[in-house]
Amino acid sequence: MPISPRDPAIVMTLARMGSFHQSRLSFMRVLLRRLKSENWRFETREFDIDARGVGHAVYTAHGPERSYSLVAFAHDLPPEQRSDRVIATAWDATFTLFDGIPDAEDITRLSQNIPKQEAGRVTEKSLSVSRANRSVRLWEHVVDALAAGRQPDAVKVGDVGYLMRTTAVYGSGKLGAADREATADRPEFRAPFQIEMLSVYLTRAFVMDLVEHMARLRAPDTAVPLDPALRRSFGIGNSTGLGMAPFLMTHPVLINNWIAAKEWALARVRSLPVAAPEEVDIFRQFCTRAALHAQQWTSEHPIQIEKLAALRRDMATLQDHLQSADLTSDMPWNRLWLWAEGALSLEGQEQLVSLLLEPYGDLVNGLSDCMYADEQESWRIDGAMQIADLKAIVEDIYDWALKIDWDDPATQARVWYTSEAKLEPRVGERHSEPIAPYEQPLCPGRDATQMYADLAQSDAGLVAEFLLRHPEHRHIVRRAQIAARYPYAEIRDNTISAAMLPIDLLRAKLSFFGACHFDPRSDRWLRINMFQHAPFPYELAKANAEGWTYPPLPDAAQ
Repeated sequence: MPISPRDPAIVMTLARMGSFHQSRLSFMRVLLRRLKSENWRFETREFDIDARGVGHAVYTAHGPERSYSLVAFAHDLPPEQRSDRVIATAWDATFTLFDGIPDAEDITRLSQNIPKQEAGRVTEKSLSVSRANRSVRLWEHVVDALAAGRQPDAVKVGDVGYLMRTTAVYGSGKLGAADREATADRPEFRAPFQIEMLSVYLTRAFVMDLVEHMARLRAPDTAVPLDPALRRSFGIGNSTGLGMAPFLMTHPVLINNWIAAKEWALARVRSLPVAAPEEVDIFRQFCTRAALHAQQWTSEHPIQIEKLAALRRDMATLQDHLQSADLTSDMPWNRLWLWAEGALSLEGQEQLVSLLLEPYGDLVNGLSDCMYADEQESWRIDGAMQIADLKAIVEDIYDWALKIDWDDPATQARVWYTSEAKLEPRVGERHSEPIAPYEQPLCPGRDATQMYADLAQSDAGLVAEFLLRHPEHRHIVRRAQIAARYPYAEIRDNTISAAMLPIDLLRAKLSFFGACHFDPRSDRWLRINMFQHAPFPYELAKANAEGWTYPPLPDAAQ
């Protein structure tokens, strides 16, 4: 009998979502599978950067029907101007992903706008706009080492994992760039965030070329390139804050499609009656690599330190169990999963979800085609719905919220609002800051409870009649109707409680990007690593587009 996907009430809690890991369905992996399968071709069309590290470069990716170019501008940034804050005005490098191949006039125009970021403007030929800063503690070490004819210290490289980190990758109309609708029908961009992932992938290539270029300019007679295996161990860092957190609540159908795809993938694997020996071997190898990944993952944040300790224990427990477990017959993966539910923490369980998908590309990869959403189709409120049916939806989906004492100050301790200066989402303290009048509707549980109280007192027969009397509930009526059709659309947790951690929301979204090494710097922002261990564009034709997501085993480093 086929196994059903997990209950949304189990999956959609903040604690579990804050334990998600990258998987076969993460967008970086979706991108590289396509680039590999369609034989995309890459070239460096321009690389004009001087000894101060100032200039520009153009990297072009040629697909079956279209070409896209990363236009990169390198800057000589004084240390005192370097900041990860979104309000910064200068960066070590700035970028745009250009639709096509830019000519000299395009480069001139872009050079006058891309380095200015929000003070500049672009046309629809720009699909994304981004910026990045160097990792100060590692950049000079790598340049010095290469210039002196030796490789950088592998331990220092492992401690950081990247030479530059992006502080924003903007798309979907930001600063005048093309709207999502302009490219959504292109096969290469139909899956979510493929523009942004392509931009970051090419950015990584540029950064690694740049550091080697700077070493050669510093000491042309002695400089050496990075060892290929060490080179692949560099990813692109990213600093992500509250601006991304509300996305999971403002795009319910899209989030449903992401999580539903992964849950159906897990259900398909758990439903397999047997496993072939080669599939078991692949799984065991990935378990070993995931354990190594957990050992290499570091953080100084107390919450993450505790989670990492749990993950490392889980991986050791899993490997001990696998020494005697039968993984070939009698629905082996379902039996393993049921064992894990009682033996592993949330971190370990969600890591196991990803590991179970690794041997089964044929079952899993095609589900990435289901992760796109036309959210306008679900936005219309069904005014003809019976009030009794709406009440039943609330009782089913928001039953957890109906049990909360919303008069307790701790349950409404936070306020989501939009900053006046940057028009970016922020979260503040309701009882100590005068921000309640500016609250955004980002607490569905509380709002559903308030609506339910008015429903209980209403003699209206239809939703339309109820909303004429209570227009303040329009947003939660819409959410409830969406959640009734899309089971993973709603977070089943209190998003304004004193205990709420915004980093749980950030990690859930970034795991679908394919990010690794989540490193919270507070409860409100974190750093990650992207494309670490991935083959570079010049390697992709002959490389494995799937097996790069965990560190290679020592005997397979080459």
